[in-house]
Amino acid sequence: MNSQLQEIREQAMKRLSQADTLDLLNDVRVAFLGKKGELTAVLKGMKNISPEERPAFGQMVNDTRAAIEKQIEETKKKLEEKALECQLAAEEIDVTLPAKKNPVGHRHPNQIAQEEVERIFIGMGYEVIEGPEIEYDKYNFELLNIPANHPAKDEQDTFYITKDIVLRTQTSPVQARVMQQGKLPIRMISPGRVFRSDEVDATHSPSFHQIEGLVIDKDITFADLKGTLEEFAKKLFGEETKTKFRPHHFPFTEPSAEVDVSCFKCGGKGCRFCKGSGWIEILGCGMVHPHVLEMCGIDPEEYTGFAFGVGLERIALLRYEIDDMRLLYENDERFLKQF
Repeated sequence: MNSQLQEIREQAMKRLSQADTLDLLNDVRVAFLGKKGELTAVLKGMKNISPEERPAFGQMVNDTRAAIEKQIEETKKKLEEKALECQLAAEEIDVTLPAKKNPVGHRHPNQIAQEEVERIFIGMGYEVIEGPEIEYDKYNFELLNIPANHPAKDEQDTFYITKDIVLRTQTSPVQARVMQQGKLPIRMISPGRVFRSDEVDATHSPSFHQIEGLVIDKDITFADLKGTLEEFAKKLFGEETKTKFRPHHFPFTEPSAEVDVSCFKCGGKGCRFCKGSGWIEILGCGMVHPHVLEMCGIDPEEYTGFAFGVGLERIALLRYEIDDMRLLYENDERFLKQF
C-alpha cells in the first residue's frame, strides 16, 4: 500500500507539472481526488487492512491527499496569474489615444426660455401649475366666454378627439380649473404645449407652447397688470426696456390689450430686428371678464383679476435672435449646440 500511495503521489505531481491550463489542472484533480479517482479507490481498499494498521494507513492517505491538494492550489495560482498577464497584454490601453466622449445633451432653447420666465414670476410670488393637453371643450372654450358658434373658435379651430374633447388651443383651461377650486387669492402661471390647425411657416406651427398668467384677488386693477408686465419685460429683456399697451379684444378679458416692448436690439431707434418700428409685440393681456369669473364660481362684485399669455417660442426667438421657428423643432445638432 505504501508503494502504491507513493506511486500515486509521483504520478499526480508529474501530471500537475505538465498542466498548462486551468482545464487540464481540473482534469488532474478529478483523476486523483474525484469520486472515481485513484486516491479514492485506495481508500475503498482499507477494508482489507487489519484494524491495527488502519490508523497509520489512513494517515498516509491523508498526507498524500494534502500534498496533492497543496500542489493543485499552487499550480492553480500560477496559471491564474499567467492568464491575467496574457489578458492584460491583449487588452493593453494606449493612454495617449484621444478619449471617446459620450454625447451629453442639454436643455432645449424652449426649456431655457421657460425656466427663465418661471424664475421671474416665482420671484413675484406666482405658482407654476400645469394641466392636461387633452381638454374638455367646456374648459377650453365655454368657461373662457367662447360659446358654441363663437367667431373666436374659427381662429383657434383645432383637433377634436370627440365632440366634447379637444387638444387644447391654449393653457387658459388650467386657469379655469384653478378658479373653479375656489381657493382665493390666485397668483399662477400655466406653461405647456398647445395645438391649433395652423400652417407651418417661419412663425406658425400646429403645435407650440404658451405661458399664461392669472391673478385673482380683491381690488386688482389694470394698473397692477401694467406694473407686473413692465417688471416682467425688464427682467427678461433688460432694465432699459419700455412697454406699450395697445387696445385689443379677447373674449375672456375686458378691457384687453396687446403689449409691445421697446426693441432691445436697437434701443427703440429702429432696426431690421424690429422692422424699423422700434417696438416688438410680445403678448396679449387684459382684465378677467366678469362673466368668466361668474362661470367659475367667483363673485365679480368682490373679486377682480387680470390674465396674460405669451408664446414661449416667441420668447425664445426674440431672446436668441432666431428668425425661423422651424429651427426649434428640426433637431439639427449644429443649431441646438449653440445654446
